[in-house]
Amino acid sequence: MKRVEGKVALVTGAALGIGRACALRLAGAGARVAVTDVDDREGGAVVARIREEGGEADYWHMDTANEARVKEVFSDVVRTFGTLDVLVNNAGIAGVNKPTHEVTRKEWERVMDVNVTGVFCCTKHAIPLMRTAGGGSIINLSSIYGIVGAADLPPYHASKGAVRLMTKNDALFYARDRIRVNSVHPGFIWTPLVADLAEASEEGADAFRSHLDGLHPVGHVGEPDDIAYGVLYLASDESKFVTGTELTIDGGYTAR
Repeated sequence: MKRVEGKVALVTGAALGIGRACALRLAGAGARVAVTDVDDREGGAVVARIREEGGEADYWHMDTANEARVKEVFSDVVRTFGTLDVLVNNAGIAGVNKPTHEVTRKEWERVMDVNVTGVFCCTKHAIPLMRTAGGGSIINLSSIYGIVGAADLPPYHASKGAVRLMTKNDALFYARDRIRVNSVHPGFIWTPLVADLAEASEEGADAFRSHLDGLHPVGHVGEPDDIAYGVLYLASDESKFVTGTELTIDGGYTAR
């Protein structure tokens, strides 16, 4: 059974990592997918992969913090596919890893622009389209760092906490429009973003990964598909009674 057959899904930050996995899984389950990112080469490769596997997808260059561009892309997606049923707000950056008192305002605002303002802009312009469609599902990628602290990455923690509460508030605003809004909270997932953190670490990439593995009771970090399957559930009608909630997929990290 195609779990999201007939639905149109837009995924932000879909060129790599979790976003890529989400786009591929949604397409594989029957959705037509709007792949959006600022990495045109990798974004185009995702579209090519979906089409090779018999799915339907197209690519749009989009910086989620640029509201004018977001509005333009969302309108074009509806012109192309006819509607919008699912929004996966995945685009995000880690930002600087230093104590709060050393973070510059520019460094702080860069993370907020992408991780918070980007979610706001995309949600804002998805809502009217989903109302027209008679409902929809918005899935916001937060993090375990939107739930617990870790004495690192201050702007990232703040941004992901904001996404968590934005999700609950919007779930209440739009429940009567049959628009569900949920957040997903991954543990450490081995994506290009985390790999970059590993390479930049003082202890070296291998030691960094070994340390991350040890933080999770299951004994290892996750894979992008671990998150994509959760997103697929929230995008499907299987989750029709689920809104304003947190889906934590973290190998037991926050159970400690």
